[in-house]
Amino acid sequence: MAPRSTGPVPGLYPIDTGTAELSPSDGGWLVRINGAESSHIDPDDPRRLDFEYMRQMALVIDEHFDFASRGPRVLHLGAAACALPRFLDHRYEGARQVAVEIDAALATYAREWFDLPRAPALRIRVGDARAVAEGLTPGTRDIVVRDAFRGERAPTHLTTVEFTEAVAALLDTGGMYLVNCADDRGLRLARAEVATIAGVFAHVAVIADAAMLKGRRTGNVVIAAAHEPIVATASLTRALLSDPLPAQILDRDRARAFAGGAAPLLDRVGEVRNNPIA
Repeated sequence: MAPRSTGPVPGLYPIDTGTAELSPSDGGWLVRINGAESSHIDPDDPRRLDFEYMRQMALVIDEHFDFASRGPRVLHLGAAACALPRFLDHRYEGARQVAVEIDAALATYAREWFDLPRAPALRIRVGDARAVAEGLTPGTRDIVVRDAFRGERAPTHLTTVEFTEAVAALLDTGGMYLVNCADDRGLRLARAEVATIAGVFAHVAVIADAAMLKGRRTGNVVIAAAHEPIVATASLTRALLSDPLPAQILDRDRARAFAGGAAPLLDRVGEVRNNPIA
């Protein structure tokens, strides 16, 4: 178990998968995992999301769902410092969330550094994201968020048709799968992920800033998927364009066209169970 902390203190901390660096950043705290920016937390404001892909996900959730009668049931595959779970807990009364994190030491630090919601509002479960997802009861989640990384990319066993089918089984009627896909200018992975997810879900949408969608920079693409329509409504389009990093949404045929003929990603024999990192 990681050494106990008295709260957020700048430094480089050993974790099970390498190192976590905690440093002050713009009134909050930035967590880097093995050098890569992983989370930003503002202790005084859970509504603040510094990473644009999280803001994009939050806007899609707000547009797509009406949680007036009950809180959302959310599964986060990849937890880090739990910035998005913390936001959703504040945004939706009665939210019940599980965040899956492969690194036990990092999960311990996240609880000790930051004022995260306690169970049953937020449970942090240590384990491989795919193994956990495949072991949960079908039809018990409104939202599944995939935000797990090994280095700069998602672990391959969390990108395949077989894994996507397991996620689809977890979702209740009207549920949504949200994916953070990091890619370079070539967008080969993002296109393959869209092709993969579109082969399982009836409806997909793609969200990113214009430069990212045109292959002019390295960054993040958000993929949203559901069995019910995901529509680029005027209100959602305006909200995305009003973001500090204005973003566009491709829905329906435009989203599927983004795949550009890419082949869906499939499990490779012997790889899935022998390389469980998420």
